Parts: sequence; structure tokens; C-alpha cells
Amino acid sequence: MPQPIAAAPPERSDDIVTRLTIRRYPDPALKTVAAPVVDFGPALQSLADDLYETMKAAPGVGITAPHCGISLRLTVIELPELGGRKDYANPEILWASPDQMTQTEGSVSMPGMTEEVTRPRAVRVRYQTLDGAIVEEMLEGFPAICMQHEIDQLDGIFWIQKLSRLKRERLLKKWEKASR
Repeated sequence: MPQPIAAAPPERSDDIVTRLTIRRYPDPALKTVAAPVVDFGPALQSLADDLYETMKAAPGVGITAPHCGISLRLTVIELPELGGRKDYANPEILWASPDQMTQTEGSVSMPGMTEEVTRPRAVRVRYQTLDGAIVEEMLEGFPAICMQHEIDQLDGIFWIQKLSRLKRERLLKKWEKASR
């Protein structure tokens, strides 16, 4: 007779139950340009809250609706430099600094994989709050890098597309091996 299996607390973030499921690379949802947010009602706040909880469980510092298979231009980022959690609907880059910086990046859709990516050091962005107000903001350093990374995802550009071909191929081999 089989022995019952005792329930144990989760040891990995993959085992944490969240309302949303993160899509793993190369899921087609990660290559799709997300639709603009047009409804700024309570459902948007609920989705942002679900994205935040999913991001925290992953863990990560940023997440987009497309990471969870939802085609909406919504991202949640949490950084001390931003004062904690910030929600961005329909973010767009208005200006990017010619000065560049290199930062290690990864994705909740490709856990455990990281590589250095070079991007503009500062950006001016326009976005809408969850109640639809239009805001412009200047971001510098790591927050600027995070915003560019998440906007790329909203545009269907997965972060590894920013790597050289050699680095991307090496990373994909590691990902394939880790995913077996």
C-alpha cells in the first residue's frame, strides 16, 4: 500500500501559488506587442495587484502583463530608488540618453539566467497611472534600465534580443539544459 506524502512548505519560489502564471521563454506571449490599456477601472488595479504578488513570488523587481500571458501594456516595478512599488500603464520612452551603462539583466520568464546588457543610462518616460492620469518622469541608473527592459517586453522584445549573437546562443544553450 502506498505511503501518504506529507505536505511540506514550498522550498522554491516555483512552488508558491499565485493568481497568475508566469510564461516561460520561448512562450509566444513573450513575442507579442501588447495592446494599450483603455479601461482604467477596478479590474486594472486588481490585475496590477496580481502582477505585483506574482513578481514578488518569482522573485523579481519588474513584471509585465505579457509575462503572464495577458496582452496589456501594464508593468509593475518595485525599487527603493522609486520609493517602492510603481504601476505603469501604457509606458513609452520619450527620450533616451546618449550615455550608456551596462547592467546585469534577467527575466521572471527565464529564471536563473542573467547576462550583462548595455542600454541608455537615463530615459524620460510618459505613462498613465492606474486611474488614467498622464505622467512624465525622468529615470536614471537602474530604474531607467528596468523601465527600458519592461517596455521592450511590452513591445514583444525579449531581453536576450539585446545580447550579441554569441552571448545569446550561449545563454540559450544554458537555458535549454536547465529546462530539461
